Amino acid sequence: MAYTALYRKFRPLRFEDMVGQEHITRTIRNQIIAGRVGHAYLLNGGRGTGKTTTAKILARAVNCLNPQDGEPCNECEICKAALSGSLTDIVEMDAASNNSVDDIRAIRDEVNFLPTLAKYRVYIIDEVHMLSTGAFNALLKTLEEPPAHVKFILATTEPQKLPATILSRCQRFDFKKISNEDISKRLQFVCDESKITITNEALKIISVLAEGAMRDALSILERCLQEGNEKIDEDLVKDLVGIPKLTFVSQIMEGIIGNQVENTLQVVENVLNQGKDLQNLLWELIKYTKDILVYQTTGKLEIYNETELQKIQELAKKISKERLLQIVYELSELENEMKWSSQKTVLFEVAMIKLCYQPQSTQVNAEGIEEIKQRLTKLEEKVSSGNFTVATSEPKEKKQADRKAAPNVGKVHIEQVCNLNIEKLDFWNKIINQLKEDRKMLLASNLMNTVATMLNDMTVGIVFQNGLTPFVKSIMEKPENIQEITRLVSIECGKEMRIKLLDCQDAILQKKAKEKSPEDEVKEELDIPVNIIE
Repeated sequence: MAYTALYRKFRPLRFEDMVGQEHITRTIRNQIIAGRVGHAYLLNGGRGTGKTTTAKILARAVNCLNPQDGEPCNECEICKAALSGSLTDIVEMDAASNNSVDDIRAIRDEVNFLPTLAKYRVYIIDEVHMLSTGAFNALLKTLEEPPAHVKFILATTEPQKLPATILSRCQRFDFKKISNEDISKRLQFVCDESKITITNEALKIISVLAEGAMRDALSILERCLQEGNEKIDEDLVKDLVGIPKLTFVSQIMEGIIGNQVENTLQVVENVLNQGKDLQNLLWELIKYTKDILVYQTTGKLEIYNETELQKIQELAKKISKERLLQIVYELSELENEMKWSSQKTVLFEVAMIKLCYQPQSTQVNAEGIEEIKQRLTKLEEKVSSGNFTVATSEPKEKKQADRKAAPNVGKVHIEQVCNLNIEKLDFWNKIINQLKEDRKMLLASNLMNTVATMLNDMTVGIVFQNGLTPFVKSIMEKPENIQEITRLVSIECGKEMRIKLLDCQDAILQKKAKEKSPEDEVKEELDIPVNIIE
């Protein structure tokens, strides 16, 4: 007997066997029970989410001789003929290879003939977005007013490519990605039926790799079976799909945190020598960094064993949340660059060197920190007492030396001035909380230590009290981030607004500019000498 792939062998035959699409199957079953089945359906969703399976079940259900609670019986002659593929009244067509006007005209001519055995002639058109413009136009009239004995079921992964005239003639159902939990349960059922031994860790990994597609999950499981192993475990799955072991990922992360360039590159070389894919390694690194950040925030992780969790705990103590966010950001940028590069290995290794390298200006030993603290204390005492003078001039060399010796002094002083002079807008915290609810955590985290102030009637300034660093600026100036903040600010202000990114010193200059006399403003705008004669 010919071998049947798992995703075909375990294709659901009833609506109740469908996984993760209860919101759709429930509605369709109710329509069948009530006798209100539509003439045209559009099934939309990602690959492997059940569109074609739903179309096949629906085609049998409307023609079944003994329907049971909106389900096909799969026992009558119509159902058996449909399952075997011998029923000519159910026509399956792939629009990717049959996308011409002539193919649709053939359907248009056939719909006038009555079905041979079944009650309805059902046309299942898969990948319908691949039809040509002429084919869509040929289908329009038939799709809008088909004969009473004809039903159309269209399936697509890209509904945005369909003309609005087609969309408006169909009942649309959107299939969502299947959750990892539902995929794990279905895989466990398949393994039990096939007498396959599989570990929970392997089920979790396959579920994550499937990215919400049940067919992909079953395909990965099938690849694991080809090895002939009696038991499918985590290591076997990772070896087959090219995912590096977690020990390698944690070693790379440890090298980045400890600025160990040689060790990091050596681990990367070991991973490549084992034939692992760089994209998978990068994906694992991003995920691992994110998990360390989650552990720092919540103190718990579910998918790691005790040994792995202990390692994450050790790494979390050695790195700040800001540094983790920066690593995630830079690795994500690397992922985008690698997609279009033919030298992926070179790009990856250079990125690892950059992540491991920490500029000398940011490395301050314990003695240096203590000295900076003492100088800050003296400065604070002088500011509070008012007993200080401002130097009119100072050698350039001395200024540069002072900046290198105490890089944080100016920042703290500006923070104090900011807190005293900036008028804050009340709704700013509400906007930051809204970004958190919308899961824009990177944007929200970079706005945590900021305040908003009204610069003029059309502009709101966002003041970064800790300074507008190049890293923060690169995140904030992304078009999608600027657009989102502008939208939320405009909603709160009740009119179209602009935003401007400021550090504290810029904010103070803006405040002084607002306090200028009308004469000064005229002089600045004209940029020519003006004498005001009273």
